[in-house]
Amino acid sequence: MKKILTSLALLGLVVAGTAAVAAEEQNAAAPTHFPINEPKEMSWSFAGPFGTYDKAQLQRGLKVYKEVCSACHSMNLVAFRTLEGLGYSEAQIKTLAAEYTIHDGPNDAGDMFDRPGKPSDHFPAPFPNEQAAASANGGAAPPDMSLLAKARGVERGFPRFIFDIFTQYAQGGPDYIHSLLTGYDQTPPAGMVIPEGTHYNPYFLSGVSLKMPKPLSDGQVTYDDGSPQTVDQYARDVSAFLMFAAEPHLEDRKKTGFRVMVFLLLFGALVYVTKRRVWADVAH
Repeated sequence: MKKILTSLALLGLVVAGTAAVAAEEQNAAAPTHFPINEPKEMSWSFAGPFGTYDKAQLQRGLKVYKEVCSACHSMNLVAFRTLEGLGYSEAQIKTLAAEYTIHDGPNDAGDMFDRPGKPSDHFPAPFPNEQAAASANGGAAPPDMSLLAKARGVERGFPRFIFDIFTQYAQGGPDYIHSLLTGYDQTPPAGMVIPEGTHYNPYFLSGVSLKMPKPLSDGQVTYDDGSPQTVDQYARDVSAFLMFAAEPHLEDRKKTGFRVMVFLLLFGALVYVTKRRVWADVAH
């Protein structure tokens, strides 16, 4: 009897030890921060104090949004007339807006009705409300993309954020979106548990995986200007377009900032010369 009890005790210790080792290995594989990989810093035409938008890229990005992203993501804060900044004419914007159906009303009879879109309208949402969006996407409502490029972005630690003040780095959102869209094909580390119904992406900000499956694939969207029809190019273009959607007046802001800096330099020089002349005959 003692031998049996001893054997059972030893067996229990072995099982407990194995479980502890397995738990330790799993904890070692589990990340302690998100994103697991930092977004890749890309080269953007709108970067820096003198950066400008590439209108051809923005038009390609709009096409990617319309044909892929708009099936799940809204842009409730972006009006069709904003697309003038992409180089479209007024007639082209009217035609584009008319492709959408806007639920409007009430009319004189008190009824709601559908009508073609107008340039003053905003991009309509693909779902009637947030609950419907969540129900159609596994319980997680896709975020609105109007300000996504400004709302997303990984904090850059010391000393990079110091240099960012001088380089005017504001591309954290587009960098993050591009990395996220191109980061789906990677294999999770051994031992990492990926919840069922989610998809691993080391660039995701909020966890090891997310509900959104890989949205882009090579050849999915046809470009008319001969640009590469690859996931990387799609991700670049839609990221740039979302930056424009979030900050359509970026170029004007930079031009105004440059003029203000020139004015302050000239004003400072004039103040200095005036001070020298006023105090020139005063004994020190």
